[in-house]
Amino acid sequence: MTEAGPAASYTSLGEFDDDVEPGTPVVLVLGPSFAEGSGLADVAKQLRSRPELAAVMVVDELSTELLQRAIRSGVSDVITVPSELPEVVERASENISVTAPAQPHVPTATEAPDQPSRLITVFSTKGGSGKSVIACNMGVVLAKRTDRPVVLVDADLQFGDVAVMLKLTPQNTIVDAVSSLHRLDAQLLRSLLVRHERSGLYVLPAPTEPAFADQVTPAALVEILQLLRTFAAYVIVDTPAHFTDVVLSILDESDDVVLVAGMDIPSIKNVKIGLQTLRLLDMSADKLKLVLNRANAKVKLDVSEVERTLQLKADSLIPSDIVMPRSVNKGVPAVLDEPKSAVARSMEQLADLFVVDPASKRRGR
Repeated sequence: MTEAGPAASYTSLGEFDDDVEPGTPVVLVLGPSFAEGSGLADVAKQLRSRPELAAVMVVDELSTELLQRAIRSGVSDVITVPSELPEVVERASENISVTAPAQPHVPTATEAPDQPSRLITVFSTKGGSGKSVIACNMGVVLAKRTDRPVVLVDADLQFGDVAVMLKLTPQNTIVDAVSSLHRLDAQLLRSLLVRHERSGLYVLPAPTEPAFADQVTPAALVEILQLLRTFAAYVIVDTPAHFTDVVLSILDESDDVVLVAGMDIPSIKNVKIGLQTLRLLDMSADKLKLVLNRANAKVKLDVSEVERTLQLKADSLIPSDIVMPRSVNKGVPAVLDEPKSAVARSMEQLADLFVVDPASKRRGR
């Protein structure tokens, strides 16, 4: 299907290649069979070799795992059947712009910002704590509150999911920034960011393959973060759930560290060990903001008990709510998908902790 409207049916990508001249902007509507075997790997290869193409996938049943695989393969959107033909056409048409070889829309640097940039790192010592979800939602909230750019950096270099959670199809990742470091300036770095259109948040995605993680050194990442701070109001960094040299460098560079804990014994135990490590590293207590996720879950742990154990008062309580996993599966942050939900309100309150200009606290609501 092209911008002009004609459609054709093919039984394989090879048949499509034989029939359609390279350079022709086309949106591929892929059937459910591409979810099996090497289907998505073949799609990824096709999209890399022909950048004028975009792809929408139609599946029988959508799962988080399938959505992640599809997005990482370069698929722009995934919809479920049965879908009416007009919906398929509409969703495909939305992605035609992906094929246009236009310059990416990038934020404009502010020559002399009224307020300094703020670097906020979201960290946890336990996987599955909701760290990345919190980083995405907080980024969206802050992006809607300021006229200056807000950038979310996915520094979970092996298994980062920020692009998937925001349903983005990045053309560049943090590896591209590192490989261009010898000539990297603010303008080039801005061109590597992908924009979340609905919120205005900019994202520097994680590498597409775990093997690329070693290319990102602590010094390189710090240099990139410092460059982002020259034009962004806020730089938010999502990190892996363990200490590495890269993570330690990010934490040292940060103005604030959002420490996320779940309401379960293993999570609390790991966070306590993490706090001890941070204290040994002489991290200022003023940097730390403790966030308890699923704080209202009925798990025989209460907030005061957790605070006593960690010797740290919780700065934010995120309630347990079906809205959160549902929004993750849709690729739409809860603050946009269900803005009146308790989860969305708690994310707004978390963002209040970091708003530089008090006058802008309610902007964008």
